[in-house]
Amino acid sequence: MTDDVPAQPPTTTSSADAGSAVTGPSERDGRRATLDAAEPRNLLSLAAFQILLRIGWIFKTETVIMPDFLDAIAGAGWIRGFLPVLNRAGQSVPPLCLAEAVQRSRSKTRLLLWIAVLMAVPFLVLGGVWAVLEEQRQPWLPPLFLALYFIFFSLNGLNQLTFGTAQGKLIRPTRRGRLLGLAGVLGSFGAVGAALWLLPGWLRMPGNAGYTPIFLFNGVMYVVAGLSLLWCREPHDPRQAFARPALWDPLRTAWRLYRDDAQFRRAARVSMCFISALLLFPHYQWLGRERLGTTSGDLLTWVVAQNVSLGTISPLLGRVADRRGNRLAVRISISLVAITPLMAVLLANQTLVDGRSWYWVTFALLGMCPLTVRALQNYTLELADESQHSLYLSTMTICMAAPFVFSPLVGWLVDALPYQWTFCAVSAVIAVGGLLTFRMPEPRHDVRDQRPENRSQRSEGRGQGTDF
Repeated sequence: MTDDVPAQPPTTTSSADAGSAVTGPSERDGRRATLDAAEPRNLLSLAAFQILLRIGWIFKTETVIMPDFLDAIAGAGWIRGFLPVLNRAGQSVPPLCLAEAVQRSRSKTRLLLWIAVLMAVPFLVLGGVWAVLEEQRQPWLPPLFLALYFIFFSLNGLNQLTFGTAQGKLIRPTRRGRLLGLAGVLGSFGAVGAALWLLPGWLRMPGNAGYTPIFLFNGVMYVVAGLSLLWCREPHDPRQAFARPALWDPLRTAWRLYRDDAQFRRAARVSMCFISALLLFPHYQWLGRERLGTTSGDLLTWVVAQNVSLGTISPLLGRVADRRGNRLAVRISISLVAITPLMAVLLANQTLVDGRSWYWVTFALLGMCPLTVRALQNYTLELADESQHSLYLSTMTICMAAPFVFSPLVGWLVDALPYQWTFCAVSAVIAVGGLLTFRMPEPRHDVRDQRPENRSQRSEGRGQGTDF
């Protein structure tokens, strides 16, 4: 089926009425009134959750801290190449398998609280192991680290799915950009403040001993973030029967969604091109160390640059998303992400400027990646009725995971070929994604489309509009 053929989105008996939580117009109106009255409080609570999560997250950044720690215990480029694979596999397969359970959960915010608490466990374990370890290059340590890394990102995938579903239930589309901006600004600058206060001393500890407090602090912040959701006011959805699907049913449902919904398919293609940016995440710090002679003392500068960039741009991107739609926000952010590998190559060659002094600019541009993911998720929410939010979000994560089968190959190519070739090739793929945004429709035609009853009608006609 091509994009030129109008199609209906897939509907499944397991999600046909999940998330609607209403049986008639009066109950629907009453539920909407309750949600609207609680929206300011819920927006602040969800923002606080993301702010605290961001403060913990800066102590495990995928571009700096995690690959540097893996180099300390292993060192090979092909092993670094497994980080993006485990990252995306964890964030895609478990959410797809559990999407229906998330959609049918009575309280999305309570489920999100417990997921956040469980996210702390891998880092508390890793911090404890590192504290008692005498010899760092143990043969069993890289496999243990990679296993904990996968478990964490499986939980984080469920965290993102549940957060998106909760946001879809509690926050109207035209205010989700406000949530993105508020959480981005306060989260990023709060994270930078914590990093400037704590990381310098920890990174200077001899023998990489600072990774113990780094990991323990990271885990504690996830617990605190989860507890902040106790402030949310969420009306419980009615209890619904849930039949455990067969092993391949979620994949079949995701494939039908991708095949039959032309609007979703265009967004998915954009996401697959964009997400190739993450294939290079473990290699930026390697490039700085190998080509520019950077040391662990530069790690803090890079972490701060990445988070300041995220905090500065997120309110601007959120304002664009609320006023002009998420399609334009996605287009702007992907354009900036496409520049990042080229900037790294330019600075590593030191042809124009002192590359080491300016290499932080690369990490400032990397700050756009989480914003792009969030903008794509918000765009995806507007393509579906509330009863299908989990299905659409989990299918989008599967689409984002597809390019990561090439991650070990990219790690090997970075070592085996001139690094410029690999970095420039990834930049070109991201740029293609930016061009494909011009084929994405803007689902937010007018304010009336965002009322619940009209969103449902709009979902029934998915794929029947003009193909761009």
